[in-house]
Amino acid sequence: MARYVMHQPKMMEWIMTNDFDAWMVRRYGGPDVLAPVRRSVPALKPDEVLINIRASAVTRADGMMRAGEPRFARPMIGFGRPRNPLVGTGLSGTIAAIGENVSRFVVGDAVFGEAGLRFGANATRIVLPQTAVLVKKPDAITHEEAAVLSDGALTSWYFLHTQSGLQPGDSLLVLGGAGSLGSAAIQIAHAMGVRVTATASARNHDLMRGLGAAHVIDYTAQPVWDRTRYDVVFDTLGVSTFGEARPALKPDGRYLSPVLNLGLLGAMLGNRFRGQKAVFAAAGLQDADALRGVLGRVLDLMAEGLFAPVMDQTFALSDIVAAHHYVATGHKRGNVVVV
Repeated sequence: MARYVMHQPKMMEWIMTNDFDAWMVRRYGGPDVLAPVRRSVPALKPDEVLINIRASAVTRADGMMRAGEPRFARPMIGFGRPRNPLVGTGLSGTIAAIGENVSRFVVGDAVFGEAGLRFGANATRIVLPQTAVLVKKPDAITHEEAAVLSDGALTSWYFLHTQSGLQPGDSLLVLGGAGSLGSAAIQIAHAMGVRVTATASARNHDLMRGLGAAHVIDYTAQPVWDRTRYDVVFDTLGVSTFGEARPALKPDGRYLSPVLNLGLLGAMLGNRFRGQKAVFAAAGLQDADALRGVLGRVLDLMAEGLFAPVMDQTFALSDIVAAHHYVATGHKRGNVVVV
């Protein structure tokens, strides 16, 4: 499968110091609330590893966290700003030091994964427990590609393989086909033998077909909801409602979305009264062992030539505000990274 890369990443030198550079959310708001911060590397606990970060992702979910959305989640994540104010979850880098009880990694290992609710991946270094969602990076993929796998690929694989009930020959509508989750979902579903329809603007139609979509709907020029019925609708962006999707679902169809809002929550509470189901799951909050297994399956697909992350722009870490502005336009193709 071809790799879709629009900008080649720049190389950087990684200097060993006792400090690291990161970005934090000063208060909820737009990209300009992000501020650089320099912090000291904490002493490693026996089961922790220090990673020199080579690349990290900037995602739509990162933007939602920066903005404090959804608002009803603020009692859990923090009222004026996140309780853990550093930003970024997906990362790839090299193990620089290990605690005395670490057995999964050695110094020099190339690894990738996610920081989870610790955040702080948009930085030059990070300390994580060896039990975190971290796996060794194959030489065949770049740090930039690896850094984005914990967003679109992991989430879409989890939804399609564990929440959708899809079988070979079933039909799937992907809303937001050109995004990180959407572009991953098309490839993963195609590998499952599922017939995929995706929504995308006209400029992305060739990309959608190249990823495996049998049909593409130009949402700017034609209705998304027509007479077609699908086994599953996967709204990767949270741009629709279960009520809008129901007429497009088969009688026992499922509506999936990784974006929780009050409407989706209400639809899920009413699931027991209908054959059609609304489904939300926080894929990133699943057990770390299970998520490492998902990343392993994604790596298997990549090795088989059935999946490659769609790469859009690469920004310098110092330009992360610009990266957030770009993601906020809603017109990125696949993934955005900082190095």
